[in-house]
Amino acid sequence: MGKFITDGMVSLRPFRQEDAPRLAELANNEKIAVNLRDGFPHPYTPEDAEKFIEMALSKPDQIFAIEYQGEYVGNIGVHLKSDVYRLGAEIGYFLGEPYWGKGIMTKAVKLVCDYAFRELGIIRIDTGVFDFNPASMRVLEKCGFVQEAIFRKSVIKRGKICNEVRYAKIKE
Repeated sequence: MGKFITDGMVSLRPFRQEDAPRLAELANNEKIAVNLRDGFPHPYTPEDAEKFIEMALSKPDQIFAIEYQGEYVGNIGVHLKSDVYRLGAEIGYFLGEPYWGKGIMTKAVKLVCDYAFRELGIIRIDTGVFDFNPASMRVLEKCGFVQEAIFRKSVIKRGKICNEVRYAKIKE
């Protein structure tokens, strides 16, 4: 069934089919899509939400719905790597715009990292952030991620070439 993780304010839980309408509503936002890889569709349709939830349910210990005050507000996942990178994972997340600036994502990132280090046997979590997304960089830094590199002119998003800032957190 998957894990339920909480700090009392923010909870990470497995997705439910009934999350689909709210996921579609929150995710259908250009301010979110611009900060994510192109695999995240825009516009984001109810069908996209249903497909995502099906995929998330196939990895219930890696991809979570974020709940705040009993309400679904976003997604977070740790995507396990393979081969020589098998002790690592990449973190990815998004939060619905009405919930920005409330510390929710910082709590969710801390929860998922603690869980991943404790339960999934990994020792490194990393991710890349587009250079025009300082809010996401702040979340990672508050959660103990360290900037390791800037991949110069490595990303094209909405026709603009930009840098990707790479962050990592190592298990203590």
